[in-house]
Amino acid sequence: MVSATAAWRHSARAAVTTAFLAHGLVGAVWLARIPQIKQELGLTEGSLGLALLGGPIGVVAAVRFAGRIVARWGSRAATRVAGVAMALALVPLGLAWNLGSLMVALALLGAATGLTDVAMNAQGVAVERERARPLMSGLHGAWSIGALIGALVGTTAAHLEVPVRAHLASAAALLAVLMLVGTRGLLGASAELPVENDGDGNAHGAPARSARWTLVLLGVIGLCSFLGEGATADWSAVYLRETLGTGAGTAGLGYAGCAVAMAAARLAGDRVITAFGPVLVLRVGGLVAAAALAAGLLAGTPVAAVMGFTLYGLGVAVVAPVTFGAAGNLPGVPAATGISWATSIGYSGFLAGPPVIGFVAQGVGLTWALAIPVALALMIVALAGVTRPARR
Repeated sequence: MVSATAAWRHSARAAVTTAFLAHGLVGAVWLARIPQIKQELGLTEGSLGLALLGGPIGVVAAVRFAGRIVARWGSRAATRVAGVAMALALVPLGLAWNLGSLMVALALLGAATGLTDVAMNAQGVAVERERARPLMSGLHGAWSIGALIGALVGTTAAHLEVPVRAHLASAAALLAVLMLVGTRGLLGASAELPVENDGDGNAHGAPARSARWTLVLLGVIGLCSFLGEGATADWSAVYLRETLGTGAGTAGLGYAGCAVAMAAARLAGDRVITAFGPVLVLRVGGLVAAAALAAGLLAGTPVAAVMGFTLYGLGVAVVAPVTFGAAGNLPGVPAATGISWATSIGYSGFLAGPPVIGFVAQGVGLTWALAIPVALALMIVALAGVTRPARR
């Protein structure tokens, strides 16, 4: 017979998994409707690009304050409230009537998803501590599955010519209910006390300056991964289509392979991290990502490029869960505070990555520009030691 404590822990894990799944769904379910939104609002490529900046701006702005908000409310309340707001923020996207309103709608969605991100990762760290074994990679795997499902749902709705407003409104309602019902088992604030460090006589953990430096380095590791992920998402199809001359259908296989490989690796990541430790996993993964992407670019063939992007996704798959987990378990630092520091630095890679790749490509070509993620993967290898678990 399962004990009450075991059932409670299982409920908390299911609840936080639901939050990650819903976050991935919200982030992807509207992306396939971008062409329809662009057409209905009469936007040019340039004005659409400007509007799309609203999302990452909202995310970066929100995560700067997320640590304080979660510390005040607790990750349980913050995850549930921000998660419902995140789902409902899909509605204004369908109601946007011009460039300005679309940019504001995307900023609201970005802010809600950014706050939910920090809160649910802090809750994930709390659940991980309760179960006393790695869980973060599997939780991020649930996010990847949600993103894949959301993309398929959005593509299907676009293919069936479902009106954008009806599609996003119905998705918002369903996802809001999912967040309300599915996250009731999240842990309370008592599970979120900072990790203490009893190894050096300091009862309250590492000195503040040392902790800040560690969080900066963890954020840099995340930035290296996120910039590469963003480059793959935004430029792999362009590289395959325009540089290698593939067809439109084949061009999408680069990012598809990357996304599928990341989802699979994250679902298996907790067992691998338990067996070998986060430092070795990040170092081997970084080397695989760098070598595979470099080989794919040097070969200059569509098959090699798709394999390179796919193995790149496999190599960097666990970077986010490992760095978020390390930031949330830093001695003397509340989980939400550590995660908000790391994400505020790391997510700037999503914001800066696509334009940086484009700027470099303008000067030296897209092939050389895509070598930037190769160099950043090697930086992950160099900095991986920062993720070594602290003594408790």
